[in-house]
Amino acid sequence: MAIAKAERLMNLALCLLGTRRPLSKRELRESIEAYLEAGSDDSFNRMFERDKDDLRELGLVIETVENLDGEVGYLARRDSNRLPPITLDAEEAAALGLAAKVWQQARLAGAASGALQKLRAAGMPEDLDPYEPHGALEPRIPVHEASFEPLMLACRDRRPVVFEYRKATAARPETRSVEPWALECWRGHWYLAGWDRDRGAERVFRLSRITGKVRSRNGRFTADVPDVVTVRETVASWAGETADRSALIRLRTGSGYPLRAKAAAVRELGDGWDELEIPYGHGLDAWLVEFGPDVVVLEPAELRADVVDRLRAVAKG
Repeated sequence: MAIAKAERLMNLALCLLGTRRPLSKRELRESIEAYLEAGSDDSFNRMFERDKDDLRELGLVIETVENLDGEVGYLARRDSNRLPPITLDAEEAAALGLAAKVWQQARLAGAASGALQKLRAAGMPEDLDPYEPHGALEPRIPVHEASFEPLMLACRDRRPVVFEYRKATAARPETRSVEPWALECWRGHWYLAGWDRDRGAERVFRLSRITGKVRSRNGRFTADVPDVVTVRETVASWAGETADRSALIRLRTGSGYPLRAKAAAVRELGDGWDELEIPYGHGLDAWLVEFGPDVVVLEPAELRADVVDRLRAVAKG
């Protein structure tokens, strides 16, 4: 929704909620600056009717009555537009309180703090407040990438974006035009799932590989947004999580801890190298390339060839 229209709707809602008597179209037009700038009466009437319908669609109950002068007037009674009291049991309050504390990112931290204040006002037990000093749980979802906030807003508003993206096997970034669907954190890294317009297919992007600014684009999405976006499942398959084979690699001693955590077996070779047996699935070659000269693939031959091809592509870039 455009900012100008959102502000106009907010002003109209405040006027209708704040009045003690029905207000005519004339009075509303004189009270709201955007209506004064509407131009002709016909333009104002069309704008007002659209705004009134939009507010009703958003859930505001607007009554239409005749005022003392015989004119049609409008108002939104507070008792008709008041939400029912919020009731939370101890477990629900604790869960929502913990969720509010998770975010460290600036924009979400403010929203979470405001939500927690409302929970307190709704009667959340103080001993379950995770912001209290004696709170035992300290959940955190760190967000360090500058691209997170613009992508979060683009996902919310369904706005296409353009950014520079450097793949693990590429020496230089390339421009990607994406219709963003969802953001998700997996194993300490943030990923964006969306429709890649240039490739005409669904893609998942790691935010740490986005360089420069994320730029918004006008227009609507060209592809349907799926009901369920499987970000984690897609990334897990690329990282070899859905493995059906085993790979044997040499890994430099003291490096590659994520690989060591996945290893089914580790054997010291000496001379600064270890031998690891790693679950082998789709995408393992791209992951191994990230460790550069610290990894040597021993078998299978096809995995070794894929890693070599990716490294040569980087060297040529």
